[in-house]
Amino acid sequence: MAPERRVVLVLGGTTEAVSLADRLMTEWGDRFDIVTSLAGRTQTPGATPGEVRVGGFGGVAPMARYMEERGVVALLDATHPFAAQISENAQLACAAASVPRIALIRPPWERVPGDDWRMQPDLVAAAAAVPAIGRRAFLTVGRTDLAAFASCEETWFLVRMIDAPDTPLPLSACHVISGRGPFAAATEQRLMEEHKIDVLVCKASGGEATRAKLVSARRLGIPVLMVERPPAPEGPTADNVGAVIDWFGAQVT
Repeated sequence: MAPERRVVLVLGGTTEAVSLADRLMTEWGDRFDIVTSLAGRTQTPGATPGEVRVGGFGGVAPMARYMEERGVVALLDATHPFAAQISENAQLACAAASVPRIALIRPPWERVPGDDWRMQPDLVAAAAAVPAIGRRAFLTVGRTDLAAFASCEETWFLVRMIDAPDTPLPLSACHVISGRGPFAAATEQRLMEEHKIDVLVCKASGGEATRAKLVSARRLGIPVLMVERPPAPEGPTADNVGAVIDWFGAQVT
């Protein structure tokens, strides 16, 4: 049986995804059900307009089947730039289910005079570089990628996570703080000064919500070990919510 209402599927987990769902609800909510899918990696996701589903699909085939059963008319991939596996699965599932897809890719951060960015190809390389640069690191790579830094036994880490951990972290010495962006530059600078941070470790995620830590590192003369992004998914992309909305409108009118 065909679904009563067709669905727009947003792959979420970012501030851009929330803005996208909000625009879709405002402009297209009378015609389509707006569903945002979250991977479920955070215990307290931010409020999102429309319907929200939590948890993975279980692979390419189950995702394609979900889209067929729900009557998905388009998939809008607004996941984190480092969620490469999710984006790849979405690309393959959309091809299998003949669903049009676009990826919202945040513009990358751009260096300005005074930045000391030391680009790293991956997390392992970033971890290997830490001991030679600093003894007190501000680590902002996300909960699931902390294990790469377990080898840094002489480094003390300030770790920021959205949710407080429920199990010990795989780090020899650390202090955990909880927080969700956007963050103010003055707050980030005070945090780094209070904890005597001498190296910042992050991913090249882009976006405004977490840019402040880079501003603070520049002001304090702190080097930044920044992990390079994985390649963008194949197919249509846009770098802002408005462009995604325009693309969607062209698909359904």
